Amino acid sequence: MPGMDGYTVCRQLKSDPQTASIPVIFVTGNDSDKAEEMGLTLGAIDYITKPIRPVIVRSRVAVHMQLKQQRDKLQFMAMHDQLTGLFNRYFLVENAEVRLAHFRRHKTPFCVVLLDIDEFKSINDNYGHDVGDEVLVAAAKMLNDNTRKEDIVARLGGEELVILMECPLKLALNKVERLRARIEALMPAGIRVTASFGVVEATVDCDELNTLLKLADECVYHSKSTGRNQVISVSQLEEHRMQAKEKGN
Repeated sequence: MPGMDGYTVCRQLKSDPQTASIPVIFVTGNDSDKAEEMGLTLGAIDYITKPIRPVIVRSRVAVHMQLKQQRDKLQFMAMHDQLTGLFNRYFLVENAEVRLAHFRRHKTPFCVVLLDIDEFKSINDNYGHDVGDEVLVAAAKMLNDNTRKEDIVARLGGEELVILMECPLKLALNKVERLRARIEALMPAGIRVTASFGVVEATVDCDELNTLLKLADECVYHSKSTGRNQVISVSQLEEHRMQAKEKGN
């Protein structure tokens, strides 16, 4: 390669997150220990010196490809929920912390959306857990198919799902309202399913994931207690509470 040797290529591949996981095998005429050490130190998984034996090279490549596939599978399982295929709670927390750190530095809009499938226990009790799982899978697929690539959709636990959105509250509410309507239209297993949503935007005074999730959970609770199948933000929650207080007086 003009202007580049194998070490430079390997170094560049390993320094880029998009290509860092690509297995690199050196095939070279340089059989010195120092050269091999350099290649392996840079991140290569193997170092093959010439003259090569094609059968051996093919076998070693096949082994490394199999190991790569196994690592990818394990990595996927570590970050994703087994039932829905959504990101799991561990990945959610890790990713949210990175995004919140970015929010603190640059004040980019950031919203947390929490949704809970309405009357999910009744679905399990009346139709069985297999149907309940089908409902969750259908809702998860719909969310994945109808959110941006940069949005993070995760299963928090049970029938609770979370979406991380880097956008202002008003835009998030519009997007979530469309998601609410799509869930209502799903009809998985012929069952009408709805969900209650809570949406909260990070602020200078509220920039911790646990706090944001707690506020979103309060919004979800209010949605459920006032009819379900609604999208409620913190500001709407406070407004409703003020109205209830005034009526009480």
